[in-house]
Amino acid sequence: MAREPNQRGNRRDRDENPEFADRLVAINRVSKTVKGGKRFGFAALVVVGDQKGRVGFGKGKAKEVPEAIRKATEQAKRNMFRVALREGRTLHHDMNGRWGAGRVVMRTAPEGTGIIAGGPMRAVFEMLGVKDVVSKSIGSSNPYNMIRATLDGLKKEQSPRSVAQRRGKKVADILPKREDAADTSTQVAEEA
Repeated sequence: MAREPNQRGNRRDRDENPEFADRLVAINRVSKTVKGGKRFGFAALVVVGDQKGRVGFGKGKAKEVPEAIRKATEQAKRNMFRVALREGRTLHHDMNGRWGAGRVVMRTAPEGTGIIAGGPMRAVFEMLGVKDVVSKSIGSSNPYNMIRATLDGLKKEQSPRSVAQRRGKKVADILPKREDAADTSTQVAEEA
């Protein structure tokens, strides 16, 4: 008897979410010495995002690599959160993130800059959908701490809309006017 699709045993089709992309950041092999020799296990670190402003990370441990990756991906999908992006390509403002000994600095960048970031941070920005950013990792190079520090900084980001709403103003009142910014830069140039 032929089985209908999406019945029992065909769980993978239902769980697959094509809108999410995932990136394997690190795999760690750990061993436990027992009476008969060594038992190996694997730990995987995965970053998941929709490349439109949502990102999350997860870690999974298992006896086999594929199972560890699957567990990490499921945890990452559960831990996703939204980050507001300016023009859908960069951050709204500069920010710092910190987790343990890991510290990161993230700065907005003009169009065409690209992603200037180290390994684990680059994975977060690519999965988030950021096109232009300049970042630097200071301190720990441990991928777990770097990713957590990056996400800590991203959670601190505030969009002009959220600031305006919190202060009871309009977005236009919060953002500097373009003519004013140009006038002040020409005044500074004339004074020098």
